[in-house]
Amino acid sequence: MEDERAMTENKILWEKASIQVPYPDALARMEHDARAIRAGEMGERVWLLEHPPTYTAGTSARAEDLFNPAGYPTWPAGRGGQWTYHGPGQRVCYVMLDLTQPHGAVPARDVRAYVHALEEWLIRTLYRFGVTGERREGRVGVWVVDPNSGQEEKIAAIGVRVSRWVSWHGVAINVDPVLSDFEGIVPCGIREYGVTSLRRLGLDITMDELDRALCEGWEECFGSVPVEGECLQV
Repeated sequence: MEDERAMTENKILWEKASIQVPYPDALARMEHDARAIRAGEMGERVWLLEHPPTYTAGTSARAEDLFNPAGYPTWPAGRGGQWTYHGPGQRVCYVMLDLTQPHGAVPARDVRAYVHALEEWLIRTLYRFGVTGERREGRVGVWVVDPNSGQEEKIAAIGVRVSRWVSWHGVAINVDPVLSDFEGIVPCGIREYGVTSLRRLGLDITMDELDRALCEGWEECFGSVPVEGECLQV
């Protein structure tokens, strides 16, 4: 009986939106879920989705870093960081966990360790496709070296918010977005480096293939088993 209880407690709901979710709708949903998790009314979860083309501003965003020639919607995100682009072809993963509890090797109430685990999750996911993702001191996100140019470019972004020890927001991996849309901002305030995608690296990977790799990497980094939930249409 104790083993069965431990198995149940070691699972996390894994949800996937079947349509593009407008950013304000996702923000409202995350805020609701974070409150419900804090109140013990809802279990922890990871929500996978894509957004329509959107620029979001973190708490450190500067007005001069937004150009937006296409006139895409812009929204305050409430997370840490600066400007970020979201759009079709980018897998966004919103992670809502009760950080008063440990998760695998992540101790309770340790935001630094939580962010490090998110980075490791991205790195292990990319490794499954033969891509070497790396951390860089002073630069948020996961970086790769373009084999043709030798330049370092960002392939995945991280932006988190923790409200009374419940996490929301999360990570985004560039599968095959329109990379020129990133030119409408200074991504994360970093002007010296570019942005890349799995497609630009020569990899023809579907969202479903990436999602499977994310599931495998999740258990390694957070010690809980993803359980598939209903597809959500917000």
